[in-house]
Amino acid sequence: MTMAHVCRAPGRVNLIGEHTDYNDGFVMPIAIDRHTTVTATPRGDRRLRARSDALGETADIDLDAIAPGPTGHWSDYVRGVAAVLERDGHRLTGADLDITSDVPIGAGLSSSAALEVAVASALAGVAGIALDPTAIALACQRAEHEYAGIRCGVMDQFAACHARPGHALLLDTRSLTPEWLPLPASIAVVVCNTMVRHALASGEYNERRDDCEAGVRALAPHASGIRALRDVTPAVLESNRERLSRRVYRRCRHVVTENMRVLLAASALRQGDLEAFGSLMGSSHRSLRDDYEVSCPELDAMVDIGLQSSAIGARLTGGGFGGCTVNLVPAGAVDRFRTRVAAEYERRTGIRPEIYVCAAGAGAAAC
Repeated sequence: MTMAHVCRAPGRVNLIGEHTDYNDGFVMPIAIDRHTTVTATPRGDRRLRARSDALGETADIDLDAIAPGPTGHWSDYVRGVAAVLERDGHRLTGADLDITSDVPIGAGLSSSAALEVAVASALAGVAGIALDPTAIALACQRAEHEYAGIRCGVMDQFAACHARPGHALLLDTRSLTPEWLPLPASIAVVVCNTMVRHALASGEYNERRDDCEAGVRALAPHASGIRALRDVTPAVLESNRERLSRRVYRRCRHVVTENMRVLLAASALRQGDLEAFGSLMGSSHRSLRDDYEVSCPELDAMVDIGLQSSAIGARLTGGGFGGCTVNLVPAGAVDRFRTRVAAEYERRTGIRPEIYVCAAGAGAAAC
């Protein structure tokens, strides 16, 4: 019988490029040094028994009778990955899946993609199936759409599969063309968890995508080649502003300008201009707060405190509505930054944050 396979996949933090990936745009994540690990031990039947150590729960899945659609349970991610792989023609074998993770759940650090990619890698390994990393990323994205009910872009899964140590990943989410940009040793990436997660976040996420698609439908007849907001220039958006509702216009303005910010940030990083990079992070946060409306008072406070505590740049990261900020901090100032941010955030909000100093890590791998 096939031996057990142990695979792990990282969480990620996005430096800049938020809510652009499902609009065929540009993103710049890094993998963080926190992981979900799945140990897959083969069984003699066609069942998956998935146990989450963190939740103390076990889910049972029959590979020959996988129920469709989301239930809201964490096992939707496991069930979805198995279903999509089977549908793609990969016959899986039954396995006991032991799942451990130190990626914070619900913090905007992509614990879901880490789980999906680790499960897919482990299931493929235990069944003797060879899958390339991009195929895994795309299968996991479909699983999240169909079985978790979140119409996410591909950034999280792609980063979990393709990240490189010490580098940011500049990704064109239309062509799936990656470029790995070295991060200077003079800065640290520090993630500050607000410890809040506001209700309705997943529904609001899908509503934002609906607004973006409405914008494309309204703009496409009036300019050539518009298949997604990726194709909309600021000039086209402004000249057709009256064709959009105020809300849809603002959603589109965020995405159009955010794509420009990612490309400018990549240029700044190549040139070692960290001040310019930090300024673009600030513009990104304001756009997410004012135009996309996915921030919240706790995130705004955390960004403000970070900038007052020596961060070169700070912004919310992830879907929003709570979760984390990402901060670029001079390497020599990290300890002082952590101490000051923790104290000031708790003073303002009454909430004790968690603060993670993140090393840019590698993508998924067998252990």
